[in-house]
Amino acid sequence: MKSQLNTNFSRRNFLKTSVLAGGGMLIGFNFLTACKKEVAMPVDVASLNFNDFNAFIKISDEGYVTIFSPNPEIGQGVKTSMPMIIAEELDVDWSKVTVAQGALDTKNFTRQVAGGSQSIRSSWDVLRQTGATAKQMLVNAAAARWNVDASTLKTSKGIITNANGDELGYGEVVKEAALLEVPENVKLKEIEDFTIIGRDAINVDIDEIITGKPLFGLDYKAEGMAIAVVLRPPAFGQKLVDFDDTKAKAVNGVSEVIKFGDKIAVLATSTWAAMKGKKALTANYKDDQPESTENHDKILTDILDGKKFETRREDGNIKQAFTTADKVIERTYHSPFLPHNCLEPMNFYADVTADKVHLVGPIQTPQWTVSRVAQLLEREPETIHCEMTRMGGGFGRRLYGDFALEAAEISSLAKKAIKVVFTREDDMTAGTYRPAIKYRIKASLKDGKVTGYYLKEAGINGNMYGAIANFFPAGCIPNFKVDTANHNSNITTGAWRAPYTNFLAFAEQSFFDELATELNIDAIQLRLDLLQNVKSSTDDKIEYSGQRMEDTIKLVREKGNWGNTQEGVFQGFSAYYSHNTHVAEIADIVLKDGFPVVKKVTVAVDCGILVNPTGARNQVEGGVLDGIGHAMYADFSFKDGKPAHKNFDTYRLIRMQETPKVEVYFIENNLSPTGLGEPGLPPAGGAVANAINVALNKRLYSQPFLNELKKSSVLG
Repeated sequence: MKSQLNTNFSRRNFLKTSVLAGGGMLIGFNFLTACKKEVAMPVDVASLNFNDFNAFIKISDEGYVTIFSPNPEIGQGVKTSMPMIIAEELDVDWSKVTVAQGALDTKNFTRQVAGGSQSIRSSWDVLRQTGATAKQMLVNAAAARWNVDASTLKTSKGIITNANGDELGYGEVVKEAALLEVPENVKLKEIEDFTIIGRDAINVDIDEIITGKPLFGLDYKAEGMAIAVVLRPPAFGQKLVDFDDTKAKAVNGVSEVIKFGDKIAVLATSTWAAMKGKKALTANYKDDQPESTENHDKILTDILDGKKFETRREDGNIKQAFTTADKVIERTYHSPFLPHNCLEPMNFYADVTADKVHLVGPIQTPQWTVSRVAQLLEREPETIHCEMTRMGGGFGRRLYGDFALEAAEISSLAKKAIKVVFTREDDMTAGTYRPAIKYRIKASLKDGKVTGYYLKEAGINGNMYGAIANFFPAGCIPNFKVDTANHNSNITTGAWRAPYTNFLAFAEQSFFDELATELNIDAIQLRLDLLQNVKSSTDDKIEYSGQRMEDTIKLVREKGNWGNTQEGVFQGFSAYYSHNTHVAEIADIVLKDGFPVVKKVTVAVDCGILVNPTGARNQVEGGVLDGIGHAMYADFSFKDGKPAHKNFDTYRLIRMQETPKVEVYFIENNLSPTGLGEPGLPPAGGAVANAINVALNKRLYSQPFLNELKKSSVLG
């Protein structure tokens, strides 16, 4: 017997069943809790005797459970919010739930990835079904024991109650429940009955974080482990010619020096010794077509001036729109390469033996990393065990796992357990950067309306993914076209928080502000007018909702007191859809000694149902500050293939005293949750740039803004 529910869950690998002799089924829940109302939470949960229930949970004799959270925790809060979804449908007491990070498990989980703000969105339905199914099986077990109809029983906080008032804790029936068949068409809770989802919950790791207990990759230690610090080519595209490790080996604590490819690893008993050993190395490299920012800027401009593009979307007749226009406006926007600058530098542990490979560390893509390590070492993926630690920032940098491959290769060559540790300089100069990009936007105006819109993108090592061309303003303007073109470079580039939209939103939203000025219309009203054209669209390629974006804009207009501020306060508006979420922002700035100071940013967000409001606010606030800081300050360049910045003494980030107040408001609805880790960032730069223009009558076309403003600090 195989139920439809079993089919669905086996496809997603969130619920595992096996046929038993006699036709029964054994079900394994990835999240399960059991508790009795009369049992108080012990002071030390770790002192309880936990028993293995299956690959996903451990249940104590007293009925408590440890939940193994499968997705990587990068600071986005999924280690807290994903178990909250299960606990809600399971109907347990959240205060009695303990959460632990699970290891990579390709048999029992899918999409163990932290990226694209998709963890909750992609898991929402299946996690609810998992919790509801588990609860129903526990109820069925209790019904069998009492010999009553299951529909007559009620649950609350891990307790099952019958019509006579008798009670059974989940822990008392869990073994019986695991032997039952998987029920079909389990009933989910009504949204209004939620008691966990939508309530503030603190980060499950907060106590460990603030007391400095081991959670992060840099904390991980194993007996006999060596620390490896790697010397990499100082410029992208360079090749190692020769090296001298005599002085490095003389450093106290250095055990050996290993060459692999064009890199050299120094192994030592401590991080400090390994770093000193690396500095003592002498290595010679040869250049292979070194690149510079100056050349890149010319290359991107030439691409925009050329005719070789890939068309991502085309509506109407863009040429005719420009030919018949009353006026045509064209602007070009530029963004530099940017490093990720995670607070915790890259690191990873590897122990490669003849029989197995043990990997531990902060990684956003554990499964992909394991497959690449398997290919590198010519091993079967099944022989590789990968454990995930909490990450001290990722922002896309930890998607790529190059540091994990380095660790595995070094361990294989050294025949011992090692942990690769990047210095801050390694992290900044050997990174995978946000690509430098230029956008050229052209619009036609006719009879007081925007009739044509043409966006051209020139990027290094890649272009916007296809869906972005279907974001706003696609569908709003009858004649619309998006073209992209790419230049290949030796400089490694990749995803950076809200890929492409992190800069595109600034360019487009600044451009629309100029159009509003030209049309003599309120900046917000222009967006609202354009959205009317897409609200009734039947184009299934359109990625965003005109109505949801309109509602979000109206909310921020109200909460941000648009157009009704005190004298001396200048406002800028920006709205953007990305990662399935609609966000609108208003920045308030004042002038101090003639220079703009951002005082407040008001944000409205439609991300569907809030699982954890505290975590949601944290993500939006962080995204806004990240967006403002990088738009204002972050600059990164190359000369002869070498990064011009190596540490925070020259690379500028936003500082505590420069952060504005951020007020966040959420649209209330019962729609499924969407992403939050990234969508707050893209609109931030545009809102600030538009406010600066109101205050100074100065349009900004390049990031960082300080280069155009000729000022070292403008925030406070």
